[in-house]
Amino acid sequence: MQGTKGTKGKKGKKGTRTRRRTTLVVALALIAGLGATAPVHADDPAYPFRDPALTVDARVADLLSRLTLDEKISLLHQYEPAIPRLGIQSFRTGTEALHGVAWLGRATVFPQAIGLASTWDPALMERVGSAVGDEARGFQQQRPAGWGLNLWAPVVNLLRDPRWGRNEEGYSEDPYLTGSISTAYGTGLTGGDPDHLKTAPTLKHFLANNNEYQRDTTSSELRPRVLKEYDEQAFKPAIAADAATGVMSSYNLVNGRPNTASPLLDDTVRTWTSRDLLNVTDAFAPGNLTGSQQYFATQAEADAAALTAGIDSFTDNDTDSAPTTNAIKSALSTGLLKESDVDAAAGHILDIRVRLGEFDPGGGRYGAIDASVIDSPAHRELAREAAAESAVLLKNDGTLPLRKSASAAVVGPLADTVYTDWYSGTPPYTVTPKQGIAAKLGTPVASSEGVDRIALKDTATGKYVTAGTDETGAPLKETADSGTSAQFDVFDWGSGVVTLRSAANGKYVGYNWSNFVNDQAQPNGWFVQQQFKLERQDDGTYLLRYAGYETGESWWSNPVYLGPTDAAGTLGLVTKDAAARYTKDVVRSGIDDAVAAVRGKDTAVVVVGSMPAINGREAHDRTDLGLAPAQEALVKAVRAANPRTVVVVENSYPTTLGALQQQVPALLWTSHAGQETGNALADLLYGDANPAGRLTQTWYESAADLPSILDYDIIKSGRTYQYFKGRALYPFGYGLSYTTFRYGALKQVPGGYELNVTNTGSRTGAEVVQLYVHQRTSRDTQPLKQLKSFDRVTLRPGETRTVRLKLRASDLAHWDVTRSRWVVETGTYDVLAGSSSTDIRARAAWQVKGETIPPRNLSTPTRAENFDDYSDHSTISLVDESKASGTAVSATADGAWLKFADTQLGSGVSRFTARLAGSPGTAEIRLGSPTGRLIGTADFSGTSSPYDYTTVSAALAGAAKGRTDVYLVLSQGVRVSTFSLR
Repeated sequence: MQGTKGTKGKKGKKGTRTRRRTTLVVALALIAGLGATAPVHADDPAYPFRDPALTVDARVADLLSRLTLDEKISLLHQYEPAIPRLGIQSFRTGTEALHGVAWLGRATVFPQAIGLASTWDPALMERVGSAVGDEARGFQQQRPAGWGLNLWAPVVNLLRDPRWGRNEEGYSEDPYLTGSISTAYGTGLTGGDPDHLKTAPTLKHFLANNNEYQRDTTSSELRPRVLKEYDEQAFKPAIAADAATGVMSSYNLVNGRPNTASPLLDDTVRTWTSRDLLNVTDAFAPGNLTGSQQYFATQAEADAAALTAGIDSFTDNDTDSAPTTNAIKSALSTGLLKESDVDAAAGHILDIRVRLGEFDPGGGRYGAIDASVIDSPAHRELAREAAAESAVLLKNDGTLPLRKSASAAVVGPLADTVYTDWYSGTPPYTVTPKQGIAAKLGTPVASSEGVDRIALKDTATGKYVTAGTDETGAPLKETADSGTSAQFDVFDWGSGVVTLRSAANGKYVGYNWSNFVNDQAQPNGWFVQQQFKLERQDDGTYLLRYAGYETGESWWSNPVYLGPTDAAGTLGLVTKDAAARYTKDVVRSGIDDAVAAVRGKDTAVVVVGSMPAINGREAHDRTDLGLAPAQEALVKAVRAANPRTVVVVENSYPTTLGALQQQVPALLWTSHAGQETGNALADLLYGDANPAGRLTQTWYESAADLPSILDYDIIKSGRTYQYFKGRALYPFGYGLSYTTFRYGALKQVPGGYELNVTNTGSRTGAEVVQLYVHQRTSRDTQPLKQLKSFDRVTLRPGETRTVRLKLRASDLAHWDVTRSRWVVETGTYDVLAGSSSTDIRARAAWQVKGETIPPRNLSTPTRAENFDDYSDHSTISLVDESKASGTAVSATADGAWLKFADTQLGSGVSRFTARLAGSPGTAEIRLGSPTGRLIGTADFSGTSSPYDYTTVSAALAGAAKGRTDVYLVLSQGVRVSTFSLR
């Protein structure tokens, strides 16, 4: 019997439902006693929380009433213990499921998230999500430690900056596309019925988490428009659609306040849905509040602040819950928390567990799903389909598709490998590009990785660096052996970083905290200890530098170079001065080998790209956007040897391809696309699938087009396709096909716009019809274009279909900082339909009757953060007004200014009043410009704490009247929260 719907109704604070449940406890006691001779006892198998006929709220209220305070507190840690007296099993938050179930064993591996989003296909995303949800259920049947149905996916952080190390985990630089894709994936994960959850997905990472550099101490500064129009809009759709059951707070700070204690978790996120959410912290983030962030003095204070802000589950101290539970108990005993706060968080957790069917007979609707679904034939086929749909054709002069009757060679460092990433599952099998093409042609193909094989000889001893010859390898030594054991294949990943693969056993060399051993199948691990740099010296010799990720940590220090350190000649770490000097003997030229493989073939396919563990990943941003120099040189050499060269770029982010994209006849991009990579590429290259992927972020021509990665103001800095005024290498939404499409006229219809799209080519293909809007005039700076709708439509040759794209007047709203609310302005809006953000094929003008934003009224207290413009990111900072809530503005240099445009001063103003904190200084009020007429100066003597605000005032010149722009000009160190002019 299916349970009835849970109680609805918006709730801005998490205590609301707890109060409702308190009344339900009394009602349930009465219900339980009807027709019975005695009340239901805790050990009775029929107690109400196990009754699926009751509402979710009623069941949670019953269970909550049966728990002791200690038991409720025990639920607040990631590892929730069993409660045997109630027959309740243990529960764990946090199974990784970004593009397949990860870290639990062999499971279907789909393309990376950036690749999945490049399909622009919500229907496919929902199917992928459903498959991942099924496999999570399959693992859960066996319930070993560490498995659970609360999934930490998807990642919806906007791909604002392509240098972000975790670019592979996100979907798009655009919030609408991100919301559409995440909602579809989440719907698949949940099963589509919020009362009966297949799994409970958690959106990562709230909020504005888009740099890995000092990610736990840097502050992402979000002015209200960027917060409301951009960053929040990536998270809201899936929550509002009940396609996600909570958010994970991110490590970073926003406007000076750690997200682990952000009031937005309650005050904003919980208003997006009428259902309970389970909000979790990122791993070890609670400890950062007293550690690296130094935000609170004690863990009790820190955990209490996080709990009252909206966190329900603490991910801290790994499996040891004692520090968390002790901190919560201490906070209760000192009055920092009330038991009702614990009840609220525990209630949110139990709500999700009830909806997952944990307390239903047989585990509920999805309880029968078993391990047979993992790596099923259907999921293998879906992985291949997703990999083919996700690829983006960047260039094609007619070379593609290839003829199956023609000969081919497949070369490049990624030609015969499939890499996994940090959040990837363990694939049950992999198909490399070489294998996929060979299978497609039904014959072996010539191949070469195109990397140099070298030997390193110590100039002082004449001995060679040698590795172990068996499967497990051995510590590197210097010996007289100059054979295979002394040879290494050198893979260039850019920025001077290379990996060394032993020719003796095909394993990569890595550091194991004591020795360098050739024992790894691919670079891996949190620190990625398989990285080296060959540093050329003036005399032509080389130093071998160890460049593992841990060498960049604060606790690591020299030495980082290799050299003999003992009598046996075993290589260890030494200082640069003591490092061995090596000659680099090229045993086999990678370029020569690749050229030999492609010469005389009808087609050369070159597969280049990144290594996911090296080229940017969690905790490590990218330092450049370019292709590795050796890979670029390989492409040029192959192109010179074989004019019919097709380049496949397999990586996780936009790449500045430079002249390369002009030199080769065909260019195809794919993410690291999972176990079916090779088959999908073969399907695309040989025309059994027609490329239809579209880029989900701007590909810039140069890193010089980007401001600091720490500048989050996309409006002022001109980021993303919405505000970028430069020329992109490839624009947002771009992608080619083997066929062509014609667009008809754009017509307004109820609920949106429609147009006819015709396949004018000779092949069946899919077109992604994209609808953008531009507001011609506005009080505020508006995006150049903004995606509002899209549809991926498949058409046969000659077929025409009417494509309807949803668009309502309310979709045109932007955040009005003068009144802190959404507004649709009266005016003309350009409605643009196209194949990318720059390839507009049809347009219409829409006259919208909305409202006119009135002039500012500064006579009432105005929050300083609601400015219209400011001096720049280096002189103005958004900071925490208090540790609990609020945003203030701080000047980081003298002369920093805030603009409040179009202010109505009326017949005149005579007094400036402001709430200030921080260093002694002044606040000037000027009209027209930052150096315009000075009408008043407030002197401020400073406060002992940046959170201790005091009221200052100053007389204003009587001539200040009329309608004008008002500027506040601040001296360094002054913080302002609110001000008024009267």
